[in-house]
Amino acid sequence: MRKIVLGMSMSLDGYFEGPDHDISWHQVDDELHQFLNDDLRTRSAFLHGRVTYDLMADVWPTADADPDADGPTAEFAGIWRDMPKYVYSRTLRHARWNTTVVRDVVPAEVEALKDGPGGDLSIGGADLAAAFAAHDLIDAYDIYVHPVLVGRGRRLFADRDALTRLRLVHTRQFGNGVVLLRYGRATS
Repeated sequence: MRKIVLGMSMSLDGYFEGPDHDISWHQVDDELHQFLNDDLRTRSAFLHGRVTYDLMADVWPTADADPDADGPTAEFAGIWRDMPKYVYSRTLRHARWNTTVVRDVVPAEVEALKDGPGGDLSIGGADLAAAFAAHDLIDAYDIYVHPVLVGRGRRLFADRDALTRLRLVHTRQFGNGVVLLRYGRATS
């Protein structure tokens, strides 16, 4: 069965974005971007919330046409454009670039999606992640901790009433100081 993997960047103090949606502090250099490309290429689909989908759709469909786009950037444009996408939105009526619009997070539908063939499913976006977490649908967490204290903004993990036990599966430090913490579900 495929897993749902949350992949998000966060500051050391727990924010995924600063005030006014600022993510300029994200330190995605060529090494990290190539690592992300290699990892995401093995996935079967992207699961996006409406905000994340709109941000991605504004940039990635044509990013590789920019003559200034470097290797990993141009490469990711193709990965994103070609990968099946599911966007969870109650208001979006139509989506392009191999995208299916889904109205609600329905656990039985998500489990059926996980039963499909292929690689794991990549979920991104704090609001959608919170909705999936509320139904205990996230199987693994790839948290990219950036060496910065943002001070305020939006925290990656919303308050919840449930305890979710995890186990550290892998770590990796990148040359720019970002550290990947990969967690899976605890077995006991």
